Amino acid sequence: MSRAAKIALVTGASSGIGAATARRLARDPGTELVLVARRDERLAELAASLPCPATWLAADLTRPEAPELVRAHLEQRHDRLDLLVNNAGAAWRGTFGETGWENVHRHMELNFDAVVRLTEALLPLLRRSAPSAIVNVASTAGRVSRANSGAYSASKFALIGWTDALSLEEAPHGVHVGMVLPGFVPTEGFPQTELRAKAVTRLILSSPEKVAEAIHEVGPGRKSERYVPRPYALAAYLRLLAPRLTRRVLAAGGPPSGSRSSS
Repeated sequence: MSRAAKIALVTGASSGIGAATARRLARDPGTELVLVARRDERLAELAASLPCPATWLAADLTRPEAPELVRAHLEQRHDRLDLLVNNAGAAWRGTFGETGWENVHRHMELNFDAVVRLTEALLPLLRRSAPSAIVNVASTAGRVSRANSGAYSASKFALIGWTDALSLEEAPHGVHVGMVLPGFVPTEGFPQTELRAKAVTRLILSSPEKVAEAIHEVGPGRKSERYVPRPYALAAYLRLLAPRLTRRVLAAGGPPSGSRSSS
């Protein structure tokens, strides 16, 4: 490994936003990638297709041993970390009355707890490699909740709040912390079939490649946060300025809930 190499780790890299992010980061000169997800064959195929050196680790990030396995992989092969992209996540729709605490728990376990645990394990490497960066992939659902996706929104609301605090705490250590908030993005986990079926609703869809570009802006580009697409920020502002109107609009119906999924 060259001493000038920049090491970037992407979780949920086997498909969708994670794979697109790996391909985008691989275009930067001097970048070396570490790909993490559950599907070994997918990771191997992606690593072989990239124009930069890449290693991979098949791991379920909800497992207790996962953070230390990832850290050991990094220390054995690179001994530094310049960029951590916490992208892995999933959603399971259902009302609270139908799915209860168990659905909230599994969302928090993957979308929040796993992110916090991995970041804790890798933070010493990030501080040692400073200036470095963390990008947490949240969701517009972490600003505005919809029926049938309360558990998913809860996990993303938690991720956003924690990210805001972490950015203030780690700035003195040279670790930039930002987030990306995608809207509706067709991926393997979120095919968005209903939205793609109609010409009008197709207009509100984004793409994994656009989210990957936003991740690049927030990570290497050191922006604080980015909505994808940008106009989705209006929904967050409306929720703050006119909460009653926002609830009426959401109650009247519209596109189905869910923003993204990776594994």
